[in-house]
Amino acid sequence: MADQQLSAPERVPSGIRHVNHDHRRGYVKIGNHLAQHRELSMAAIGLATHIQSLPTGAKVTIKALAGRFPEGEVRIAAALRELERHGYLARIQERLPSGRVVTSTISYNNPGARADATRERPLAPRRSEPKPHPRPAPDRTPDPGARTGPGTRSRAAS
Repeated sequence: MADQQLSAPERVPSGIRHVNHDHRRGYVKIGNHLAQHRELSMAAIGLATHIQSLPTGAKVTIKALAGRFPEGEVRIAAALRELERHGYLARIQERLPSGRVVTSTISYNNPGARADATRERPLAPRRSEPKPHPRPAPDRTPDPGARTGPGTRSRAAS
Protein backbone atom coordinates (compact mmCIF):
# COMPACT_ATOMS: atom_id res chain seq x y z
CA MET A 1 0.00 0.00 0.00
CA ALA A 2 1.40 3.36 -0.98
CA ASP A 3 1.92 6.04 1.65
CA GLN A 4 0.13 9.37 1.20
CA GLN A 5 2.52 12.10 0.11
CA LEU A 6 1.87 15.07 2.34
CA SER A 7 4.04 17.40 0.29
CA ALA A 8 2.09 16.88 -2.95
CA PRO A 9 0.00 19.93 -3.94
CA GLU A 10 -3.77 19.60 -3.60
CA ARG A 11 -5.50 19.20 -6.93
CA VAL A 12 -7.78 22.18 -7.57
CA PRO A 13 -10.26 21.89 -10.42
CA SER A 14 -9.77 24.52 -13.08
CA GLY A 15 -12.46 27.04 -13.91
CA ILE A 16 -14.59 29.29 -11.79
CA ARG A 17 -15.61 28.51 -8.24
CA HIS A 18 -18.43 30.47 -6.62
CA VAL A 19 -18.74 31.69 -3.07
CA ASN A 20 -22.36 32.77 -2.82
CA HIS A 21 -24.18 34.42 0.05
CA ASP A 22 -27.92 35.09 0.06
CA HIS A 23 -28.90 38.72 -0.34
CA ARG A 24 -31.63 39.84 2.03
CA ARG A 25 -32.28 43.18 0.31
CA GLY A 26 -30.90 45.39 -2.43
CA TYR A 27 -30.51 42.82 -5.17
CA VAL A 28 -31.85 42.06 -8.63
CA LYS A 29 -32.44 38.63 -10.19
CA ILE A 30 -30.94 38.24 -13.65
CA GLY A 31 -31.75 35.29 -15.85
CA ASN A 32 -28.97 33.25 -17.43
CA HIS A 33 -30.56 34.03 -20.79
CA LEU A 34 -29.32 37.61 -20.25
CA ALA A 35 -26.13 37.02 -18.26
CA GLN A 36 -24.86 34.44 -20.79
CA HIS A 37 -26.39 35.87 -23.97
CA ARG A 38 -24.05 35.04 -26.83
CA GLU A 39 -25.14 37.87 -29.14
CA LEU A 40 -25.09 40.76 -26.65
CA SER A 41 -21.95 42.72 -25.84
CA MET A 42 -20.73 42.91 -22.27
CA ALA A 43 -21.73 46.58 -22.26
CA ALA A 44 -25.32 45.66 -23.21
CA ILE A 45 -25.50 42.88 -20.59
CA GLY A 46 -24.15 45.22 -17.92
CA LEU A 47 -26.48 48.01 -18.96
CA ALA A 48 -29.50 45.68 -18.92
CA THR A 49 -28.51 44.52 -15.43
CA HIS A 50 -28.22 48.12 -14.26
CA ILE A 51 -31.57 49.11 -15.81
CA GLN A 52 -33.33 46.10 -14.26
CA SER A 53 -32.00 47.15 -10.84
CA LEU A 54 -33.51 50.64 -11.06
CA PRO A 55 -36.83 51.62 -9.52
CA THR A 56 -39.78 52.45 -11.77
CA GLY A 57 -39.54 56.03 -12.97
CA ALA A 58 -35.73 56.26 -12.92
CA LYS A 59 -34.17 58.14 -15.83
CA VAL A 60 -32.54 55.89 -18.42
CA THR A 61 -31.81 58.44 -21.11
CA ILE A 62 -28.52 58.22 -22.96
CA LYS A 63 -27.31 61.39 -21.23
CA ALA A 64 -28.31 60.14 -17.76
CA LEU A 65 -26.58 56.78 -18.32
CA ALA A 66 -23.46 58.47 -19.76
CA GLY A 67 -23.32 60.59 -16.61
CA ARG A 68 -23.37 57.43 -14.48
CA PHE A 69 -20.91 55.22 -16.42
CA PRO A 70 -17.49 55.81 -17.99
CA GLU A 71 -18.74 54.68 -21.42
CA GLY A 72 -19.66 57.56 -23.67
CA GLU A 73 -23.01 58.37 -25.22
CA VAL A 74 -22.17 56.55 -28.48
CA ARG A 75 -21.37 53.26 -26.70
CA ILE A 76 -24.41 53.53 -24.43
CA ALA A 77 -26.68 54.28 -27.41
CA ALA A 78 -25.30 51.21 -29.20
CA ALA A 79 -25.89 49.02 -26.11
CA LEU A 80 -29.48 50.30 -25.82
CA ARG A 81 -30.07 49.44 -29.50
CA GLU A 82 -28.71 45.91 -28.86
CA LEU A 83 -31.12 45.47 -25.96
CA GLU A 84 -34.01 46.68 -28.12
CA ARG A 85 -33.06 44.34 -30.94
CA HIS A 86 -33.11 41.36 -28.56
CA GLY A 87 -36.32 42.34 -26.80
CA TYR A 88 -34.93 43.45 -23.43
CA LEU A 89 -35.98 47.07 -24.00
CA ALA A 90 -38.67 48.96 -25.84
CA ARG A 91 -38.47 52.70 -26.31
CA ILE A 92 -41.67 54.49 -27.25
CA GLN A 93 -41.77 58.12 -28.32
CA GLU A 94 -44.90 60.07 -27.48
CA ARG A 95 -45.88 63.66 -28.21
CA LEU A 96 -47.32 65.52 -25.23
CA PRO A 97 -50.22 67.96 -25.66
CA SER A 98 -47.63 70.74 -25.33
CA GLY A 99 -45.92 69.41 -28.47
CA ARG A 100 -42.86 68.15 -26.60
CA VAL A 101 -41.70 64.62 -27.53
CA VAL A 102 -40.77 62.29 -24.66
CA THR A 103 -39.40 58.77 -24.73
CA SER A 104 -40.76 56.08 -22.43
CA THR A 105 -38.53 53.07 -21.84
CA ILE A 106 -39.91 49.64 -20.95
CA SER A 107 -37.53 47.02 -19.56
CA TYR A 108 -38.33 43.32 -20.01
CA ASN A 109 -36.44 40.95 -17.72
CA ASN A 110 -37.51 37.94 -19.79
CA PRO A 111 -38.30 38.75 -23.44
CA GLY A 112 -39.27 35.14 -24.12
CA ALA A 113 -42.12 35.46 -21.64
CA ARG A 114 -43.49 38.46 -23.57
CA ALA A 115 -44.54 36.23 -26.45
CA ASP A 116 -46.07 33.72 -24.05
CA ALA A 117 -48.08 36.45 -22.31
CA THR A 118 -49.80 37.40 -25.56
CA ARG A 119 -50.91 33.80 -26.04
CA GLU A 120 -52.26 33.35 -22.51
CA ARG A 121 -55.94 32.60 -22.18
CA PRO A 122 -58.09 34.36 -19.61
CA LEU A 123 -58.29 32.57 -16.29
CA ALA A 124 -61.26 30.31 -15.69
CA PRO A 125 -63.61 31.45 -12.92
CA ARG A 126 -62.75 30.18 -9.48
CA ARG A 127 -64.81 27.27 -8.27
CA SER A 128 -65.95 29.21 -5.21
CA GLU A 129 -67.64 31.83 -7.38
CA PRO A 130 -71.25 31.06 -8.27
CA LYS A 131 -71.83 30.39 -11.92
CA PRO A 132 -73.91 33.05 -13.64
CA HIS A 133 -77.47 32.05 -14.49
CA PRO A 134 -78.02 31.69 -18.21
CA ARG A 135 -79.98 34.58 -19.66
CA PRO A 136 -82.43 34.04 -22.47
CA ALA A 137 -81.01 34.93 -25.85
CA PRO A 138 -82.35 38.19 -27.29
CA ASP A 139 -84.93 37.89 -30.02
CA ARG A 140 -83.04 38.39 -33.27
CA THR A 141 -86.07 38.10 -35.51
CA PRO A 142 -85.98 40.96 -38.01
CA ASP A 143 -88.64 43.62 -37.52
CA PRO A 144 -90.57 43.91 -40.80
CA GLY A 145 -91.10 47.65 -40.23
CA ALA A 146 -87.47 48.44 -39.42
CA ARG A 147 -85.33 50.29 -41.93
CA THR A 148 -82.15 48.48 -42.93
CA GLY A 149 -79.13 49.39 -44.94
CA PRO A 150 -75.99 51.49 -44.54
CA GLY A 151 -76.20 54.34 -42.09
CA THR A 152 -79.17 52.93 -40.15
CA ARG A 153 -79.04 51.51 -36.66
CA SER A 154 -81.14 48.67 -35.41
CA ARG A 155 -83.34 49.15 -32.37
CA ALA A 156 -81.02 46.89 -30.35
CA ALA A 157 -78.16 49.33 -30.91
CA SER A 158 -80.26 52.33 -29.79
